[in-house]
Amino acid sequence: MNKRLVRFLPFLSWWPVRGGAVKADLIAGVTVALVLIPQSMAYAQLAGLPAYYGLYAAFLPGIIAAMWGSSAQLATGPVAVVSLLTASALAPLAATGSEQFVALAILLALLVGLIQLALGVFKLGVVVNFLSHPVIVGFTNAAAIIIGLSQLNKLFGVSMGRSEHFINDIWGVLLQIGETHMPTLVMGASAFAIMWGLKKYAPKLPGVLIAVVVTTIASFAIGFEHNGKGQVEEIVDVEVKSLANNFSLVEIKLGELNGTLTAKSAELKQLQKAHDGSRQHQAALKYEIELLRLELQNLEEENRKTARSLRKFIFEQVPANGAQPARLYLAGQLPQGEQSDGYRWRIKKVAKGELKLVGGGEVVGGIPSGLPAIQLPRMNWETAMSLLSSALVISLVGFMEAVSIAKAMAAKTKQRIDPNQELLGQGISNIVGSLSQSFPVSGSFSRSAVNLNAGAKTGLSNVFAGLIVLVTLLFLTPLLYHLPQAVLAAVIMMAVIGLVNFNAISHAWHTHKHDGIAAVVTFVATLAFAPHLDNGIMVGAGLAIILYLYRTMKPRVAILGRHPDGTLRDVKVHNLPVSENIIAMRYDGSLYFANVPYFEDTVLEAVANNPQAKHLLIVSDGINQLDASGDEVIHHLVERLRSNGIRVTFSGLKKQVLDVMRHSGLLTYIGEENLFADEERALEAIYAEVLKVRPDAKRRLMKQRIGGDDGVKTWL
Repeated sequence: MNKRLVRFLPFLSWWPVRGGAVKADLIAGVTVALVLIPQSMAYAQLAGLPAYYGLYAAFLPGIIAAMWGSSAQLATGPVAVVSLLTASALAPLAATGSEQFVALAILLALLVGLIQLALGVFKLGVVVNFLSHPVIVGFTNAAAIIIGLSQLNKLFGVSMGRSEHFINDIWGVLLQIGETHMPTLVMGASAFAIMWGLKKYAPKLPGVLIAVVVTTIASFAIGFEHNGKGQVEEIVDVEVKSLANNFSLVEIKLGELNGTLTAKSAELKQLQKAHDGSRQHQAALKYEIELLRLELQNLEEENRKTARSLRKFIFEQVPANGAQPARLYLAGQLPQGEQSDGYRWRIKKVAKGELKLVGGGEVVGGIPSGLPAIQLPRMNWETAMSLLSSALVISLVGFMEAVSIAKAMAAKTKQRIDPNQELLGQGISNIVGSLSQSFPVSGSFSRSAVNLNAGAKTGLSNVFAGLIVLVTLLFLTPLLYHLPQAVLAAVIMMAVIGLVNFNAISHAWHTHKHDGIAAVVTFVATLAFAPHLDNGIMVGAGLAIILYLYRTMKPRVAILGRHPDGTLRDVKVHNLPVSENIIAMRYDGSLYFANVPYFEDTVLEAVANNPQAKHLLIVSDGINQLDASGDEVIHHLVERLRSNGIRVTFSGLKKQVLDVMRHSGLLTYIGEENLFADEERALEAIYAEVLKVRPDAKRRLMKQRIGGDDGVKTWL
């Protein structure tokens, strides 16, 4: 098959398809789909979206990534860390789960895909190296803890506010433990027990799917969900009623402002297109539009806070009777003689004076049947720019997660992984996903492991998994209505338990203290900045780079002396004599802007400590790179030492360093006669010159026999 064609269409390498491979891929695809369907719905909710958007993200993106990636077993779709990053990026911009929030998530997927595609096209996969392993370890541990804690409210059946400080939100959940909805807790605990038990005693069975099926049937059988409706006027507490009325009024005001903003924007576009109207009129319209947008932002933020406050209240309802309408009392404030309906109600939504009440456990609810609409995400320049930094972080973290998983599996399958091709696959999958209502996706460790262990031979297994999701979307969505939210929370918690690995942080610490510091700081910063996780990983990446620069600012420099075995060794380590005529020093590090002052200082210090020496040999085997600053300092040192009658020679300079010197003219200035392939040749030339200038030096030669050889090594 044409290699160039396969390069652009990697999935052609699957052909010719053999019957045995298709059977293995079909079995693996079905196995992965059994895990993918419940997991994807759980991760959609983690991202702040309705559960069925997880099915959209599990459909086309996984198929496309398999077709254009380089790994045969990598399973792409919704994953925990990327879902949490999505939620943290969008929470400040829109109410969780709202229409605007969904639109932003889809736009974010497009931006992530475009960034990954661009990096892949220009073969810039190496950019992910700026996120060092210790930083990723620290971030992953913190993210796993945050993900687990973020599901506590669903497990206990209480509300959780969303603020600028995740720790405060969790504390608010813990304060409500006394209000735990016991049927919800039982559902979550049962799901945990089923998944844990099957994982331990029957690991080949699809524990997640079995837990979902059992709890969904139980939810339907016992009437786990119990919803109701009411009016704002039914709320007895004056302050709570005022909050609900205010929320409803602001919702109406937001609708009016959005209508006005749309009309003004259309008028401005028409004027600009027709080149009609004065510049002053256009400027006035732009000013009005900016004011409207600012007012909209303020009102939306106000309503988000109000909604969070309303969700915290728990009510007892006295049903309507012939004489009185229904009344909603705050829990514990029911007057004597009044009889409640036995449920504890929360306000889920307020719209036009009407209340949507929740009195039982939360379930997934209605899922639209059919395929997601294929359409471009709604976007404007200002919104895209506000999401760009988050998109960049998600692109890098998602790609690193995917390529790490792919490489780990390739070590077992002996398959070759191309990181740039994987970038293309991930980028195209996110772009196509954004066109089919998906939020950002990446490679999944758990599902990839399932795929590999199930015997997948090619990416066709992921195509089969995607087709099973398609069948689910078309025909099986009504069966998921009664799936408890607490079970999805348990699925997420079970999935992220394996991500918590403090041994990896400890290993980084013992390997190098700087790596340990980077891992610990990233871990603490991610927890502290939550829900803004991108800030935590940026702090970690920045610190890792700073620590690397700090390490390279003072590389190892050794003054050399002749060892009894005839080699040049560090005089301090081996307690060796130094020559009075020659200074030999080894520099172990690249010469660049951050460490050239240190290099200059060490050279001048060595010369000052041996004022009689007229020769300086720099053993340069350890110099891997040279930049303009290093070139300039070497020129300056050679010039200065020559003026003091000291000859400077270099040995072992590498090709890339010589190329820089040649292009800058430094090589000509130093002189070819002062460059040697190794230190022995350099010393022979220096010995000859010293003996020519100082014949009496021969009497002071220090002679050392090497082993039983009659050869003699000398050190002047």
